[in-house]
Amino acid sequence: MTHRPQRRMMLLLCSASLAALTACGGDGGDDDDNEPAPPVATPRACADLAGLAIPASAIGLPTQGGAVTEAVVVPAAGAGVAALPEYCRVTGSIAPIDTTAPSIVFRVALPAAWNGKAVMFGGGGLDGTVPNVAGNVPAGPADQPVPLARGYATFASDSGHQANASGSLDGRFLVNDEALRNFGGQALKKTRDAAVYLIDARYAAGKPTRAYFAGGSTGGREALSVAQRWPADWDGIIAWYPAWNQLSAMLGGHRASRALAQPGAYPNTAKRVLVRDAALEACDALDGLADGLIGQQQRCNGSFDPATATLRGAPLRCPGGADTGDTCLSDAQITALKTMNTETRFNFFLASGSQGYPGYNVWGADLGITSNPSPLQPAVTFLNLGTTQPATPVLPTAPYITQQLDQVIKYAVTRDPGYASLTLDPENPGPWGTRLSELSTMLDVSSDLSAFMARGGKLLLAHGLSDVLVSSRATAQYWQRLRAAQGDAAVDGFARYYEVPGYGHAVSTTFNATWDSLTALEQWVEKGTAPANQVTTDTVGVPGRSRPLCEYPKWPQYKGSGDANSAASFTCAQ
Repeated sequence: MTHRPQRRMMLLLCSASLAALTACGGDGGDDDDNEPAPPVATPRACADLAGLAIPASAIGLPTQGGAVTEAVVVPAAGAGVAALPEYCRVTGSIAPIDTTAPSIVFRVALPAAWNGKAVMFGGGGLDGTVPNVAGNVPAGPADQPVPLARGYATFASDSGHQANASGSLDGRFLVNDEALRNFGGQALKKTRDAAVYLIDARYAAGKPTRAYFAGGSTGGREALSVAQRWPADWDGIIAWYPAWNQLSAMLGGHRASRALAQPGAYPNTAKRVLVRDAALEACDALDGLADGLIGQQQRCNGSFDPATATLRGAPLRCPGGADTGDTCLSDAQITALKTMNTETRFNFFLASGSQGYPGYNVWGADLGITSNPSPLQPAVTFLNLGTTQPATPVLPTAPYITQQLDQVIKYAVTRDPGYASLTLDPENPGPWGTRLSELSTMLDVSSDLSAFMARGGKLLLAHGLSDVLVSSRATAQYWQRLRAAQGDAAVDGFARYYEVPGYGHAVSTTFNATWDSLTALEQWVEKGTAPANQVTTDTVGVPGRSRPLCEYPKWPQYKGSGDANSAASFTCAQ
């Protein structure tokens, strides 16, 4: 079979001269017995893509087809690693079967100098906006070009609905079944197929030689979903902090919200400093170095107790357990935080097979410390505990998960916009259990990647240990199930999982992790070189500080000497 970059060149030659026809399968003669050569596809100019129809037959799931709504040339810009090449930015929409459902809006970036490959980006939260197709993969390196600048055709969609000012927290679309199914994963396949159709239309080279998917959070769930559901479409997957069992994660977060909603249970931002510092005082040096990062998070989870902990010699618990101010934690606040640290157990049937959701790594995490002057701190606070206690009505300053579940419960579960979401018990939902079970089949992804593995696909999985929105413990469960089903040797041949101390959900002021995962994936898929000695670099807490990415369950242990900010001074300990 002709390698596709060669085929692309041959097609260009074929369209250019009769003499080249011989190399393309004809003899160039005038023998009357020969059938006429079929027409050869030719590349299209960017402007010629505007208005192009995408037939429903080109999309592997039911739609009414799609259309390009805009195609414009974006000039090259920037310099150095921040440079972007000239590219054709194509915006389009895919029409639903249900005419009352919203369309899928998608975007494709087609570089003038294409490398023959493609990257699809996943979304976040409840989606609703198109990710930046000229941007980077999650936690992408700051010192390397983004995929578009490397020559990739890139694409993404809003997952099948258009959000209001609430962005990823707008759940109104969940009342429509087709929109819900699109969010649950169907939009991924529809977008991929439409994008591949346009890539072929632009370059006249068939489908990409390699296709990669990169996403985090909901996008991480989407990444694992495409590998599991449409394995033939993908060669490699990058999944950061994946909400792979998203319905379960939502219910676990809702239990935390209900605990924080109890009278006096919500720790203000000053008290969050106390619990973080007390955990660091108790656990930071467990990895051999007191550096503000808890490398032995699992050990800390089992040993740290805010009810008995001290901070600089003083008890963390307020005298008698009553709230006496910002120098200690009340019993109500300790109870809420300990609830976040423990498992949510579903006392009802979920069709996805999920029976619960593990606790979060609360101890040592930044729960939203607003006194931190970092420009990233507002994002950290927004994604964690916010600045307002969960209550009815839910305010836009409440914890992210509280706002998200308020939307999900109102529009996807009860479909009653007036329903008081905090009254629903996620462990004992009563009459809503059946609906939650149904939703789990859309939002909880199977860990069966046998078909993806069999076709040679590769998976890079990573999670920060200070994430209190999507628990790294859940990702560890996914990894353990994968190994149990496929066997250690088989999984070692196609997947890696790394945990990063100090990294939160998508962003961190403690250790803002970056990693050149795309290069690692390329090397593995295209050259057969498995990842080894991978390194993650901090860009915010201590800019330039690096740590080894240790293959789970190993963790970075300080060797006892050497530069504390260099990965070379650490070993991956069992």
